[in-house]
Amino acid sequence: MQAPGQTDARVKITVAHSPDADDAFMFHALVNHKVDTGTLDIRHELCDIETLNQRARTGELDVTACSFHAYPYIADKYVITRAGASMGDRYGPIIVSREPMNPQDLDGKRVATPGPLTSAALALQLYNRRVVPVHMNFNQVQHAVLNGEVEAGVIIHEGQVTYNDLKLFKVVDLGEWWFTKHELPLPLGCNVARRDLGTPTIAQFSRCFSASINYALSHRQEALDHAMSYGRGLDRARADKFVGMYVNHYTVDIGDQGMKAARLFLHLGRQAGILTAKAEPQWV
Repeated sequence: MQAPGQTDARVKITVAHSPDADDAFMFHALVNHKVDTGTLDIRHELCDIETLNQRARTGELDVTACSFHAYPYIADKYVITRAGASMGDRYGPIIVSREPMNPQDLDGKRVATPGPLTSAALALQLYNRRVVPVHMNFNQVQHAVLNGEVEAGVIIHEGQVTYNDLKLFKVVDLGEWWFTKHELPLPLGCNVARRDLGTPTIAQFSRCFSASINYALSHRQEALDHAMSYGRGLDRARADKFVGMYVNHYTVDIGDQGMKAARLFLHLGRQAGILTAKAEPQWV
């Protein structure tokens, strides 16, 4: 029974993320009410990552996934949650081509990216400043390579485990390159919460999100069942492999190594003149 003078303390927030298997795996427990959300009334919204990056710049989303590359442009509005990071630990976005290509042959070539503010686009340009980036939706990249619209493309999401099906050739794994160069994981995506939600609400969401990730990891097959509906053609074995790549200990808590990698990634982006926003990443 509600006490005299007490009001409904439910807080409605919109949480946006990508419609792919690893995000679906992480959010399974929240979407399907497997964890207690306390006073939070969470509404989920699905969008591709570059659209989320652009929408975050307007501050319209309460909580959203975004690329680490995009974060400095929205840092005045958002803080990063320690849970939910996507880190490529010796693997990451892959540059592919229609015909076998040596990495040095990328100079001057048109290379499709999944969007200007994606971490894949930043990693590509840090790898080779002489490529000509051609930005498009992530699900158009492989077809642009196959159709000859571009000489190469950077693939993300499940394309990283399915590109062989289309007879595409790996030129460079950007996560592998990054680790060889820096001995750190490649920072790709994070989840951010709008600052004006206030510390109590952000902290409560962070706890719920951490609980959702931990639930998925401890109920793997159940969460994988949910993720399969977002696998875009992945069979169960490859969906499990893909989820395992991007839902790991860095996802539960980014930790010192993950934060070090993110700071370095953005520092090098600014140093190269690719990233123009100066804000540093800030976690809650």
